[in-house]
Amino acid sequence: MIRSVGSFGIAVGADRDLRPKRLINVPYFTTGGDVQMDDIVLIDNSEGIGLATHELRSEVLDELHARPFTPIPVSCRVLHYAFDTSDGRAQRDRTNLAEFCRKHAVAVPSLDEKYHRVSLGATILRWEQHSEFTTYTWELPSDVDVTPFNPTVSTLASAMRAVPQPGPLLVALDLHLLPELPDRAAPELLFDRASLAIAENSDGKALYATDFQPDSCGFVRILVVDRGLDRERAGALVQRVIEVETYRTFALLGLPEARRLAPTIGIIEKRLAEVMDEMRRANNLASNRQLLNELTELAAEVEAGAAASVFRFGASRAYDEIVQQRLHTIGEKKLGGFPTWSSFLARRMAPAMRTCATLDARQTTLSVKLSRAADLLRTRVDVELEQQNQELLQSMNARTRLQLRLQTTVEGLSVAAITYYVVGLFGYLVKAGHETGRLSVEPNYIIAGFVPVAALTIWFIVRRIRRKHVNDEG
Repeated sequence: MIRSVGSFGIAVGADRDLRPKRLINVPYFTTGGDVQMDDIVLIDNSEGIGLATHELRSEVLDELHARPFTPIPVSCRVLHYAFDTSDGRAQRDRTNLAEFCRKHAVAVPSLDEKYHRVSLGATILRWEQHSEFTTYTWELPSDVDVTPFNPTVSTLASAMRAVPQPGPLLVALDLHLLPELPDRAAPELLFDRASLAIAENSDGKALYATDFQPDSCGFVRILVVDRGLDRERAGALVQRVIEVETYRTFALLGLPEARRLAPTIGIIEKRLAEVMDEMRRANNLASNRQLLNELTELAAEVEAGAAASVFRFGASRAYDEIVQQRLHTIGEKKLGGFPTWSSFLARRMAPAMRTCATLDARQTTLSVKLSRAADLLRTRVDVELEQQNQELLQSMNARTRLQLRLQTTVEGLSVAAITYYVVGLFGYLVKAGHETGRLSVEPNYIIAGFVPVAALTIWFIVRRIRRKHVNDEG
């Protein structure tokens, strides 16, 4: 028995304000039994009767949940590492992690997985793979009443040695999450006051502090004091604080690149001004060609530097935006006379980001200026070459006219010479005929009369041959 179990609406037509003109209720049917909305399959590629989905749809939808916040206990010690895994090191790291998971009989990450979390007894390992780096985060249990950062990180970091180091280490964090106790040591006693930054979250239920300086073991220490967070909010806050320090470090990788390129950019800018001044005084093709070659070399050097730094500067901008977004999400509130993380980073990190942005802009502007100067100089060289070609053509025309005159002279001489030989041959015939008695007329008269006839005939033949060659070339 087929019966209708419900309907869904389809809007037909729309006005300019996008309001539907009418709504059609389309029923859906079943053969009986209880029906749930999950039974109504609108997308089913396996049977070939549903809607065809894009090949990347699952990947795009899963990206929102690729790195979820994980609840953590309020008393917890977190060791966080970030390694540079560019240049093919990421795949080796994935292989090493899979071997580590198989050794400890835990789930192995799939080939396309970017996030993996496993439990190793009381310890939690969270692995994340990003575009140019990979992070290992170890969540370790901690007593409630211990002194912050006790025991020392050197006794806890041995867990990381179980996995081969995937690449050069860039970030090493020692974060201690503890509940607020009356006799707990104040943050200003644990960190360097000169660079200490302390803040509360938006509702004041957590305090977090750091001095952004590595300790004797090379770890940047972060203290998070709980004032009433649940496990979910504690996990979200800890992850955002860790991301701030991680992305801050990677954002600052653009500063050494900017410092490396700055002297070269300055030299090229100075030389460009000198070349432009020399262009005004250059008045010959050789000088302009030399300047054009120099501009081409300068442009090639600038483009090489830009190609090498475009990724680094772009990544620094992106990382800096993530840092600002994470701090904005936390919603910092000032505590006491110490700066918040936002104000501290605005004073210490923002100048570095402006340096990178300024050098990137100088590099782009310099490339445009070099291209414009080269085009201007190339135009001048082309004009001078055209002038030289014009002069060369005029010289060739003069030589051609001279050659034509010489050719005309040679033709006249050729006609005279050929006429002389033809008349001479004709004279032999006439004289032979006179001696044999066949000709009674004096031979000299006959030869004299033949001269103009021979000359005109030969001239006509030579002129016809020349015209035939000219017509063939045309």
